[in-house]
Amino acid sequence: MSKKSANTAKSNLITVLVLVVFAVGFYYVKGKFFSAAFTRYSEFGIDIPTNFSIHGIDVSHHQQDISWEDVRKMKVKNVQIDFAFIKATEGISIVDEQYKENMEAAKEAGVIRGAYHFFIPTRSGKTQAANFLETVKLKTGDLPPVLDVEQTSSNISVKEMQLRIKDWLDIVENKYNVKPIIYSNADFYTTYLANEFDDYPLWVAHYKVKDKPRINRNWIFWQHSESAQVTGIRTNVDFNVFNGSRYSFNKLLLE
Repeated sequence: MSKKSANTAKSNLITVLVLVVFAVGFYYVKGKFFSAAFTRYSEFGIDIPTNFSIHGIDVSHHQQDISWEDVRKMKVKNVQIDFAFIKATEGISIVDEQYKENMEAAKEAGVIRGAYHFFIPTRSGKTQAANFLETVKLKTGDLPPVLDVEQTSSNISVKEMQLRIKDWLDIVENKYNVKPIIYSNADFYTTYLANEFDDYPLWVAHYKVKDKPRINRNWIFWQHSESAQVTGIRTNVDFNVFNGSRYSFNKLLLE
């Protein structure tokens, strides 16, 4: 090979490498740090992030009696309520008073449902798992079980809290043969749960700033608003998106 040809080849190789590095960097930044685009939906009373096709809500007794038929019928442009996470239990003995009615009515209305447990860090993770499993009987086509972790306590160490969380997750995973989803806000997860629970699916709450969740890991659900207005619900309600395709969403459901 001539010296000129060698120099040209070297120059071309450098150009290609620079473009590859730029492309990889762009992809990384786009996936984790670029601002999300939002569109105003006045009927829902909120701005909804674009480029997500599957939307849902999460509810508890705070939403009172819900007309799930009306919830399912509400459709604005391309946005409809496809799924709902429903509070089931809290701590070692509390059962949400609307849980049973919400689960049954959501299914009848054609809303894909899931159940979540609100974790109390000062209580045994094993006993909390027992409370959840005694109350919740998930079926084929339901979303995986969810552990809502958003509180700490000065009465126990972070390590002890993590061990109790792991107890709950292990027991519930053994029952349903699927990894439970962890719900938490971005700051809490980064401070108390990161690295220890990164192999669990994450449902992240991030709505104080209009942007994608600022968290250095993948997530599958994003709670982007706490003040949506949905037909059939008398109070404001949390609004969520699923981070993936319809195929990926269906693969997530219990078999």
